[in-house]
This record gives sequence, structure tokens and C-alpha cells, in this order.
Amino acid sequence: MTLSDGPTRTILEEACGAAGFNPAGAEPVRMAENEIWRLPGKVIVRIARAGQWKAAVREVRVARWLADNDVPAVRALPIEQPVEAAGRPVTFWVELPPHENGTVRDVVTLLKMLHPLPVPDFPLDRLDPFVRVTERIDAATSLSEEDRGWLRHRHAELRAWWERRPVGLRECVVHGDAWVGNVPRTAAGPLLMDFERVSVGPPEWDLVSTAVKMTTTSAVTRAEYAEFCTAYGTDVTQWEGYELLAGARELRMTTYAAQHAATRPEWRAEAQYRVDCLRGRAEPRPWHWKGIM
Repeated sequence: MTLSDGPTRTILEEACGAAGFNPAGAEPVRMAENEIWRLPGKVIVRIARAGQWKAAVREVRVARWLADNDVPAVRALPIEQPVEAAGRPVTFWVELPPHENGTVRDVVTLLKMLHPLPVPDFPLDRLDPFVRVTERIDAATSLSEEDRGWLRHRHAELRAWWERRPVGLRECVVHGDAWVGNVPRTAAGPLLMDFERVSVGPPEWDLVSTAVKMTTTSAVTRAEYAEFCTAYGTDVTQWEGYELLAGARELRMTTYAAQHAATRPEWRAEAQYRVDCLRGRAEPRPWHWKGIM
């Protein structure tokens, strides 16, 4: 893909012009729900979905708040942002140096820095574990209507359960999507990225992301998970609300794959397999879900 491909070219050029950057030589990094581009000069441009202005503002504020509190994280460039281009919010970030995905230990290290922080003085939403699930199911046209109906029923069931969830640890600022893919490790150490789901809610939601990698997908070993629990000081799988939060995370992972399978045929088998697992058509947990990008 090049800068001349598709409607993103106009959006990128308009946003760069508004922010004072030259889009010449831009290279695509990732084209998914958000479109990520790299500019010469170590600048990353993040083009969010239409209607996500509030979230983009929050992401920039969260990044600056984390910097003020000395939490290792990706840094928003010190310009007035986001900017709007073709109805879409666009933000600008410092490109990371060479890095790889962090470890389970890196995730817990950063959560131990984030969770004790006082809630900032700018607005943060309450955690909603089901944000965009309805839209994802509606878009999952590669699935049968019967499977989509089952997913809608499961969504309603879990949402009702969430409203009467048990009390757990003291609520705090949560990352919202705390897994190794959002914790890159550089030569200087691990740092947080992707603040789209930062909100106020139960810290168990951040812990369950790692727990389901053991109990649901087997991507995390029992030894790795034991180290995670020791470092944080609690084992969320022993909490009475774990089944609820694990169910919500599984639903999110499944509907994410199913939404994109509608336009990405190479994802269809994996999306269907995840639905089959949730519906009891596959082997018992832990399953072996493949990573999708």
C-alpha cells in the first residue's frame, strides 16, 4: 500500500497540513479499526474512526497525564491535537524506537504503576466492557444469522450480569485492554500504549486480559500466570466475578474477529472457530485461538 491508495490519502494529507507536517514519504503501519501511518522524522499518525473525537481527545490527555506521573508510555507530540480530517479525528505521536511485544511480567509491572494513581481531573468514562459489541455483531456478515442471534443473546446475558456484578478491588483508572500487544518493550524497558479504552472501573478488568490467555486461549502458561499473580498480589481467577469478566473478554475477542472476517476472508475460519468454541461445538477450554492482525 502507498500513500496514493484509497481515501486515506486525502485524510492523511489534510490532517498533516492542519498539524504542520509533510505527508510525503508516509508509510502504512496498520490498517484496522484505526489506521496507523509513519511519517519521516519519527512521527506516528493515528487516524481514528468517525465519531471518535471524544475518545481521541481522551487518549491525548491520558498520554500527557501518564507522562506527568512518570509512567512509561507512548508520548503524544506537544502540538494542539487531535485535528479533524474528513470527519475523522487524527492524533500524532512520537514513534517508538525498535521494540518487541512485552512479557506478562511487563504488563503487571505497568499495571502496578497505573492502578494506584489518583483519578485525573479531566473526564474519564466509566468502564464499559461491551463497547462496540453490538456494532461488531451487526457487521459480522460472514456468520450465520443463527450464530449472530446467539451472540446477541450472550451479549444481553453478560450485560445484565455486569449490572449486578460482585464487589471486588477498589475501583481505579484502568487501561481497558491490558495485554502484551499493548505493552511494547524497548531497550529502555516496557511502556504502555493504546489508550482508547482507558476509563474508571474495577482493576479486575485489566487483570482478566492476562488470565484468559491462560484459561481460554492457552497463550500464557500456568507458570507465567503464577508469576503475574504474585507480582500483582491477587489472582482474579479466584474472584467470584471472574466468569463474568472472562465471558465479556471472550465475547469481545470473538466479535472483533467476526466483524473483520466479513471483509477479510482469511479471518473467517478463525472467527467461526471462536464462535464454535463459545457455543460448545469445539473441544473444552483452553482453546487455541490464533492471533489476528
